[in-house]
Amino acid sequence: MPDTDAIAVPTLTSEFPVVGDDPHIDAPLRATVRRLSTLLGRTLADQHGQEMLDLVEQVRKLTKDAKSSDSEASAQDVQNRLAELPIEQATALTRAFAQYFLLANAAEQVYRVRSLRERPASESWVPRTVAAVHESVGAEGLQEAVDSLDVRLIFTAHPTEASRRAVLTKLRKISDILENDTEDGTPERRRQDHLLSELIESLWQTDELRRQRPTPQDESRNVLYYLTQLYRQTMPGFLDDLREELRAHGADLRERQVPLRFGSWIGGDRDGNPYVTAEVTREVLQMQAETAVELAIDVVSELIGDLSISSEMTGQDEELRASIDADLAFPSEVDEVQQRMFEQEPYRLKLGTMRAKLKATGERIRTGAPHVHGKDYYDSEELQDDFSVLRGALARHGGRRAADGAIAVAQQVLAGSGLNLAVLDVREHSEKHHDVLARLFDRVGELDRPYMELSREERTKVLAAELASRRPLVGTALAEDETILDDATRTTYKVFGEIRDAHRQYGQSSIETYIVSMTHGADDILAVALLAREAGLVTLPGGDQNRSDISFAPLLEEVAELRHAGEILDEMLSDPSYREIVRLRGDLQEVMLGYSDGNKDSGVITSQWEIHQAQRLLRDAAARHGVTLRLFHGRGGSVGRGGGPTYDAILAQPYGVLEGEIKFTEQGEVISDKYTLPTLARENLDLSLAAVLEGSALHTTPRSTPEQLDRFGEVMQQVSDASYARYRTLADDPDLPEYFVTSTPVEQLGDLNIGSRPSKRATSEKGLDGLRAIPWVFGWTQSRQIVPGWFGAGSGLKAAREAGLEPDLHEMYRNWHFFRTVISNVEMTLAKTDMAIAAHYVHSLVPERLWPLFDRIKAEYELSVAEIERLTGVLGLLDNQPVLKRTLAVRDRYLDPISYMQVAMLQRARAATERGEELSPELQRALLTTINGVAAGLKNTG
Repeated sequence: MPDTDAIAVPTLTSEFPVVGDDPHIDAPLRATVRRLSTLLGRTLADQHGQEMLDLVEQVRKLTKDAKSSDSEASAQDVQNRLAELPIEQATALTRAFAQYFLLANAAEQVYRVRSLRERPASESWVPRTVAAVHESVGAEGLQEAVDSLDVRLIFTAHPTEASRRAVLTKLRKISDILENDTEDGTPERRRQDHLLSELIESLWQTDELRRQRPTPQDESRNVLYYLTQLYRQTMPGFLDDLREELRAHGADLRERQVPLRFGSWIGGDRDGNPYVTAEVTREVLQMQAETAVELAIDVVSELIGDLSISSEMTGQDEELRASIDADLAFPSEVDEVQQRMFEQEPYRLKLGTMRAKLKATGERIRTGAPHVHGKDYYDSEELQDDFSVLRGALARHGGRRAADGAIAVAQQVLAGSGLNLAVLDVREHSEKHHDVLARLFDRVGELDRPYMELSREERTKVLAAELASRRPLVGTALAEDETILDDATRTTYKVFGEIRDAHRQYGQSSIETYIVSMTHGADDILAVALLAREAGLVTLPGGDQNRSDISFAPLLEEVAELRHAGEILDEMLSDPSYREIVRLRGDLQEVMLGYSDGNKDSGVITSQWEIHQAQRLLRDAAARHGVTLRLFHGRGGSVGRGGGPTYDAILAQPYGVLEGEIKFTEQGEVISDKYTLPTLARENLDLSLAAVLEGSALHTTPRSTPEQLDRFGEVMQQVSDASYARYRTLADDPDLPEYFVTSTPVEQLGDLNIGSRPSKRATSEKGLDGLRAIPWVFGWTQSRQIVPGWFGAGSGLKAAREAGLEPDLHEMYRNWHFFRTVISNVEMTLAKTDMAIAAHYVHSLVPERLWPLFDRIKAEYELSVAEIERLTGVLGLLDNQPVLKRTLAVRDRYLDPISYMQVAMLQRARAATERGEELSPELQRALLTTINGVAAGLKNTG
């Protein structure tokens, strides 16, 4: 073993990126990254010797020279050097660069935390927004806006998180150590470095690749980890600070109000994932419920230690006493000894019986036993009732501060977590429901031809009539005759029964919404409503007997549907039976907007514009029917999938769309980036809530005049039309599928085992049409082309400019939040794009006859850069965001070696395939390691 202290460790990260706008952060952050890189270098020396460190430095210098010379010859020199490496050495080299990035990312997160902690409280999102709303609409207007708040962050298992939990956990521990600043040369610093060295060594020896594809249950455990941390560490302070800020401005949260809550798709998202069965949904719900009960037990146990109030001091409360007596009627852990012990401390006694009921609830969930009123809790409302009894008694007996203190915060935290931790959405493809109904209608035999031969209009009439009738379409025959449905349709229909059973076991808050993906018309929603009626989730006999236990939400994804969004919603709400379902659900209609498929269908500019216009159409249609609209934004982490800064995205919505209600997805690597560290988690919750509060209270009317909005819309339509036309020339090129597959590592995505869901839909769509948006963006991102984030933008802006509309474009950029947000996101993606590296992928991997496609992509890139620079008035991309620009430029120096290595590994893999050989495990591992490395360097997989 070499003496690591004697080894010359090259500091590869002396120029690593600066984070934050504070110039004082520069030096400390550089020092921290240098410190971590030195420790990693010593680990490399321990494991692989000085030769590996020399190789790392040699390859870094070669790739840097290749980038600065911008020559194919220099790039080929790098490629030749990498092609000579033994596979084990190539893997270790890639891992070295990738782990530098992981450690640098951890350091950046810590310094983000420090900058947030140093920020004056008055400049934080919530205080600033509450003050602005109060100043504009007064205390009454503020209270009205707060009362409407229902912000829902939905965690999904979309496969874009390349890092294993074992890796993320170690990085979290490294961040925790770095949060405590120490002086160089002190005993504290030496102790820290010892712990950091241990973690970095362990990180190096941890396999960053998943050996098996995770199951939906595995994905659920991962999200439960984040949710538990959020409820334990972040939500109490978030809610308490929000209450205090509101009270300082004459407003407050209602007793059981949950202004921000969490949801999940994991175990409920069936669209394209054959592994999410009814049985999986049942297992995931049980896991969630057990975790929620454990959380509640911990919260109540902590309160038992706090509420030592004696009835000798305050007097007895009859309502509290009666509640305790009712609880004690059931045998529990609160035995006679404990009853005597806490006889004069009724609040502790009541909390003790609440804890006993929670434990009984946990046992009921584990065994599937029926609910016994008074012995266990059926749903969150019963738990909330007990909290209200406690707080009421405290308030009546001189304990108003106690009633409004820790117990009030605990009540609101548990109102959010409930007894299921997160509300589970169920999602399925629209085709699946029609497949089931075809079997049912054709069995009844009342139609003049098979159900699947009906036009959409005919189908809508048939479904509306059936939903309005009081008869069951098939009724009990479904359970009695197994031949009615085949295996595929039975699998789809069983989920409705599972939802019904879940409501009985966990309450209706466990699953509230059924989302229909690829909705094309009202018939797609009426179809699922009819199936829900058959399963007993909806009954419409008339009058007070009408009941709907679940809501239905269309998912509008493609341009054609977005353009007809208002008509689709209007047709849905014009059906009397469906309108009654919406009334039963509180006159609230949710509509989900999909960003990924629209982008893949039409390009970034047109998809963003069509979604913006669709929101206007939906807003107006909902208003005509007297319905509150909740928009659900299916945003991914990358710009090509609707990503970008959350605050800007919320405020860029059309006026009047926000009425306190909003949902948006948190996916993949976004979850770990936002929610791993408590301070960053709090920041994300604060800015999300603040944006919705501001939009709901202050953006109820247009920011621009009607004439301006009309003119902006006309210009934007010209930009969109030209952008769309340019994008479709690429998307419709018959050679694009081959070009995409050969110029990217997309075929290796499945081997990464980063999600349970297949990358292609198991529907009638084939080729690139059937390819999901995630691998589409993933492939372009890995090869640094990132086409979904910008292609067509330059052509669109140029067309408008040449039409004499340049002054309008500049006015739109200054005064239209939506346009400025779109341009900013495109600019950022262009800055992440690297045409020199992309050219190396193409010229090394793609048949020469397909190179003209790259020339087209490169030409549009150069045009887009020129037009964005002209519009924003800068000499170079991101000149108006110098910190981000420097960050990306410096990252490239350490990312490029991984990209070169990826090309080398793809060449080896494809050569082996051409020879008819199986890929060796070593080669496959090396290739997948490069994919992880690029993801770490870009902090995004797509």
